[in-house]
Amino acid sequence: MISALELRHIIESGLLPRTCTCTVNAKGSLLIKMVEPSSGRVELFAPGVLARDLTSSRAISSLLGELRVEMAARKSICA
Repeated sequence: MISALELRHIIESGLLPRTCTCTVNAKGSLLIKMVEPSSGRVELFAPGVLARDLTSSRAISSLLGELRVEMAARKSICA
């Protein structure tokens, strides 16, 4: 199993250049918040991601892809 600290680092690094904060609560649930660096606007807020489901590089990569797709969809709605 991947440690919470390592998982945070992988997720936060995987979403660069956006500022991303990833916190893990005591129950093992992640809260991911992405902020647009130039404006400081919150682009995505994803609470309740279960760390126990992120046991492989494929699962983490899939999560990052889903977050990017959701951000792109939100941008196209707002544009």
